[in-house]
Amino acid sequence: MGKLFNVAVVGATGAVGNQMITCLEERNFPVNNLKLLATSRSAGRKLRFKGEEVQVEALTETSFKGVDIGIFSAGGATSQKYAPFAAKDGCVVVDNSAAWRMDPDVPLVVPEVNPHAVAKYADKGIIANPNCSTIQMVVALAPIHRKVGIKRIVVSTYQAVSGTGKKAIDELYNQTKAILNFLEPEKRVYPHRIAFNCLPHIDVFLDNGYTKEEMKMVNETRKILEDDSIGITATTVRVPVFFSHSESVNVETRHPITPEEVRALLENAPGVIVADDPSKNLYPMAIDAAGRDETFVGRIRADESVSNGINLWIVSDNIRKGAATNAVQIAEILAQNYLGS
Repeated sequence: MGKLFNVAVVGATGAVGNQMITCLEERNFPVNNLKLLATSRSAGRKLRFKGEEVQVEALTETSFKGVDIGIFSAGGATSQKYAPFAAKDGCVVVDNSAAWRMDPDVPLVVPEVNPHAVAKYADKGIIANPNCSTIQMVVALAPIHRKVGIKRIVVSTYQAVSGTGKKAIDELYNQTKAILNFLEPEKRVYPHRIAFNCLPHIDVFLDNGYTKEEMKMVNETRKILEDDSIGITATTVRVPVFFSHSESVNVETRHPITPEEVRALLENAPGVIVADDPSKNLYPMAIDAAGRDETFVGRIRADESVSNGINLWIVSDNIRKGAATNAVQIAEILAQNYLGS
């Protein structure tokens, strides 16, 4: 038996935190002791892991003594405050918030794309998990970029409400129920009704007219693909879907590549499933990706309006591969290659 690790999940009672616990169990991560941490309000609750109940503890500055790996999903402010305390106590942090992603001393990792970047964790003891919409896009685009280079990306997203959290899931459900019963739907989470609607507004608007979510995709993609020369523009949209983000992605490559070559590349790419046969109505859909860890790609075709242009439709479960699974995969790389000796 290999080495076992003491693991902490921060934000354990949230939607992503819960999924992280599930992923640790499903992937049989070598856990010696699992510590579940959350706000004092959630302390005392019990969650199941491998058939046993584990009590949630209140997160404090001393929670990480004796912990090898801390997987955080509790928001940026919590990560900024507590991740340095964890690192100081020798715990390697895998953080799911935006707090550390663009820090030049913190690696931003998608295991199928840049696993080598994990080595840089030693600088601060922190590894950042990218934004959910960025993760699925780079999983699909990295093989293309390595083969022929990507000059420009235009992406429009169709993002599920679960990306906002449980309150947003409840809001979509309650608004839908209200409308179908001819009642006035309540708005609490989003500025406008989300049921039977699309909101071109995710996160706050910036001075350049883009939202923070859109600029995350721009900046994180360049960092993960290690190429600041890629031109990227994004429009992110919240849609009335519970789980899985969908993306329409147009890429302009530096060298020619055919749709058939792209299809062949992606069929052999780690973490990718090609679902692309329009004659049989086969293309990725949110309902198919939900509950899965793979990134699904279809509608692969040439962009006839520009030289070296390719269109793709990319779908993945935002709570699993877009958050929890990616974080656990990073922890696996740490356990196998850096902390296991």
